[in-house]
Amino acid sequence: MNELPRRGFLHSSLAFGCGLAATPLLNPARASEVKTTQVAPSGFFTLGKRKDHWWLISPQGAPFFSMGLNHIDPASLRYPENLGIWRDKYGGSTLRWIKESVAPNLQAWGFNSVGWVQEVTVRQWRHSRAFTVDEYRALDMPYCHLLPFTESHQWEQHTVHYDFRSEDWKEWVDYVARSHCAELAEEKNLIGYFYSDCPTWIHNRPYNQWRGPIFDPERLKTEAGRTELSDLADGYYKTIHDAIRRYDKNHLILGDRYEANAPIAMEVIDAAKPYVDVLSFQDFRDPVQNLDEWHKKTGMPVLLADAAKIKWMTKPGEFTPNDGRWYAETLAALHQNPGCVGFHLCGAYQRNKGRRYGLLDEQERPDTMNVDLMKAANQEIVKWMEQTFGG
Repeated sequence: MNELPRRGFLHSSLAFGCGLAATPLLNPARASEVKTTQVAPSGFFTLGKRKDHWWLISPQGAPFFSMGLNHIDPASLRYPENLGIWRDKYGGSTLRWIKESVAPNLQAWGFNSVGWVQEVTVRQWRHSRAFTVDEYRALDMPYCHLLPFTESHQWEQHTVHYDFRSEDWKEWVDYVARSHCAELAEEKNLIGYFYSDCPTWIHNRPYNQWRGPIFDPERLKTEAGRTELSDLADGYYKTIHDAIRRYDKNHLILGDRYEANAPIAMEVIDAAKPYVDVLSFQDFRDPVQNLDEWHKKTGMPVLLADAAKIKWMTKPGEFTPNDGRWYAETLAALHQNPGCVGFHLCGAYQRNKGRRYGLLDEQERPDTMNVDLMKAANQEIVKWMEQTFGG
């Protein structure tokens, strides 16, 4: 892993379990020395190695493999046909809904984190809002938070690319860090920060072809072009890193969530490495193989930040289940990857008419068959962690 002098130095020690254990650290001499971008990681999620395997380390010093669910939006319970549930059962309160529905269900299903709460609103549009700090506190579970530094998402069709060299963009980066990170800096349940969801560094999709990629891939055929992309990406990642660390010295930086099945320039990855702690990927095709390859290629810990096996080409009014058997097989295989620190399922918590799949339907009825398969798979990981590290 490329490391800069600015990266905080820490001695990580692994305790037991894959949840937030309340026991003290084991003998630090048993743990590997690991460097992260964190300046003050003590008491917060960090990274460690044991038995040649990367792990997230909980604030209490326990090894933690993140099994998270993505896309949790209260608007899914506010359609005309289910608005009565929202008003009568939860009193129209998002905090009550999180405390009485979201957190208990996730824990009952064996998930130990929330990967990313923002949800599809309309296809090829921007995602819904993130949780507030009070909503995260109501959740009372480990979670990751996405910082909206740029809107270069491969699925979004409306936003122009930002000029990463401009002073306006740098000022915007500071504003985002100031408005989000200053508020979250002391939160013990926060694992770390994501940036853009599937940024189009050197690729695009048909519905946003009008804007093109951030950087023309044809220019990578020359040394001058490769150097230019390296410089551009270095400025992007350094600017964001420095802004976060002005306001939050504690939490991990999980970086962009790269699309594993689109072209990814090594110039971008190499530029990111000194400024992020984990390489994060979306992969709906072959995440086990791709994450293994990225870990071996870079030596860095990797996170499957978004994945699922579902039917994509659904029509309005058509819904599709999330494949629990695929989830179980993928989770088990990723857990064996010595570089993988977690798997976040592209849920969603409750289906809406944009995404068209979720673990609950609009009337809060669970997809019992697939949820049970996921629960059993999650419990197997917990069992393995307890047997391996003691519990």
